[in-house]
Amino acid sequence: MKIAIIGAGAMGCLYGAKLSTVPGNQVYLLDIWKEHVNAINNDGLHMEENGALLCYNHLTAATDAVAVGIVDLAIIFVKSTLTEQAVEANKAVFGGNTIAITLQNGVGNIESIGSLIGAENVMAGTTAHGATMLGPGKIRHAGVGKTMIGELSGVRSKRINEIAEVFSAAGLEVEVSENVLGLVWDKLLVNVGINALTGITKLTNGEILAHPEIEGILEEAVKEGIAVANAKGIVLGFTDPVAHTKEVCKATAANKSSMLQDVLHHKRTEIDMINGAIVREGKSTGLATPVNQVLCALIHYFERKE
Repeated sequence: MKIAIIGAGAMGCLYGAKLSTVPGNQVYLLDIWKEHVNAINNDGLHMEENGALLCYNHLTAATDAVAVGIVDLAIIFVKSTLTEQAVEANKAVFGGNTIAITLQNGVGNIESIGSLIGAENVMAGTTAHGATMLGPGKIRHAGVGKTMIGELSGVRSKRINEIAEVFSAAGLEVEVSENVLGLVWDKLLVNVGINALTGITKLTNGEILAHPEIEGILEEAVKEGIAVANAKGIVLGFTDPVAHTKEVCKATAANKSSMLQDVLHHKRTEIDMINGAIVREGKSTGLATPVNQVLCALIHYFERKE
């Protein structure tokens, strides 16, 4: 299978490296970071995993999608704020039968991708893996987890099963879901409860629960998200998303969320695709979401301030 990874950050590199180990796969990492691209092409992609340093050199990095050409599968791993821009810039890899899978955070990516290549060619999923960028051509596989993918319609199609087989052959634990939109919202609600609060307070995930007033805001933010999901007819996978979010806080207690890292590094955050998505979807369903609205405003303040 010919595969393009659009966005060769830590997660994109992780999936590209794993998929490149499957005989017959041609894997291309597409990114605008020239130093990173050159390092991969010259010396391979190096990944720290389970205490070992592994080198993957059966993949190609590129900044030019035209040079890659049309692929069978494009996996989108750019930040949600860059989705439309990245797909448009790499449109040369998309043919009439190219499938795009978004494994990104937030809500809105499916629609952005579908508006450019056709909704019938878009699939979605979630990943529980963790990865960290260490430098040009080098990442750390920081945590192992399951990859969930599915058709937006919920149908277990031939093409989704074939992609699952390729992922499995690469050593990625994968499961096909008949409710992938529910999974996307399950993950969204966790991010809604954690990311903005850590970005504002500079607390780690676990430290949120040590402060009752902050924990209370987490609860209200997630409850607003649950109400919006219910209004949209989304079938959530957890009976108590608030409790689930707190369990994630405990399981990742020492982690600095991606939004906190962005704030600390003076980068634009994904707030508009996370808490901002609850605000937008709330308006479309006639529901007020004041807690998420305030969290968005505060993160936007930090973005401008820094």
